[in-house]
Amino acid sequence: MPEGFAGRQGQDPPIAVACAVLRSGAAMVSHALGVLCLTLAEPAEHGLSQKAIEIARPFGFPITNSMIVTWIVAVGLIVFAQLATRTMNEVPGGAQNLLEWLVDGLYKLLESVIGPHLVARTFWFFATVFIFILAANWISLVPGVGTIGWGYRTAHGFTVDEPLLRGANADLNLTLAMALIFFALWIVWALQEVGIRGMAKEMFGAKGETTGFMKPLMAVIFLAAGLLEIISILFRPISLSFRLYGNVYAGENMLEAMSRLVPGLGWLLPIPFYFMELLVGLVQALVFMLLTAVFTLLICQHEEARPEVAHERTHR
Repeated sequence: MPEGFAGRQGQDPPIAVACAVLRSGAAMVSHALGVLCLTLAEPAEHGLSQKAIEIARPFGFPITNSMIVTWIVAVGLIVFAQLATRTMNEVPGGAQNLLEWLVDGLYKLLESVIGPHLVARTFWFFATVFIFILAANWISLVPGVGTIGWGYRTAHGFTVDEPLLRGANADLNLTLAMALIFFALWIVWALQEVGIRGMAKEMFGAKGETTGFMKPLMAVIFLAAGLLEIISILFRPISLSFRLYGNVYAGENMLEAMSRLVPGLGWLLPIPFYFMELLVGLVQALVFMLLTAVFTLLICQHEEARPEVAHERTHR
């Protein structure tokens, strides 16, 4: 035995002590990793799911919680319109007065934006989509929407992870469907107003008067601009749908976060934000309607006659 070990009989050599320390450290790391894995495996609390939840499938047809709210809003608007117009009076009152005020106000607003000719052709769609989006946004704020359904118990109470009802516009399927319907109508209205040649001229035609070598150069520039315009047009349904969906979805998540922020005060903290969401619901309905109206105006406007041509026609 080497010198030095003889005087330390009964004590562990340094190598054995180091091995014991390493085994102890490995055990601690293993325990920490086990705790971490158990923590990650536990279901974390989260807000509103990004997609609607299927709650029934009769005859193989899926029904989601947002579809139920959509049907409730549609049936409610139809019943309200029928009741308001069932007996038309020269001096309106009650529901008839409210409906006439809403329709007249929307008509005058759209007429100031897209003109009397175009509003006569397109008003039915723009007014309908505004009223529907506004009603759907406000109905989603009714207590019970998103808070009644199936879930599980936690230390802080019962958590609903599969709500029976969900805001209609918090479902991307609905907002995308409305945007695609507008896109189809936009094509129809453009063909009716200016035709295929007018659409091509609006997107690719050179604007203004150019002469000399600038004329072919401007033609190339406007051709490139037209190609960019086509890409922009193709992305319009996506931007329209995600803008509406994102704002409504974010608002509902904010209300849910406020209701869970302080245990016991979940009924009080969201109240100020409900008033803000009422305003957001109105603004988003206006934005969707006005954007679609402006997109329609940009493609359907007729080229005005040049001043000298108009002057000649007035003197004939």
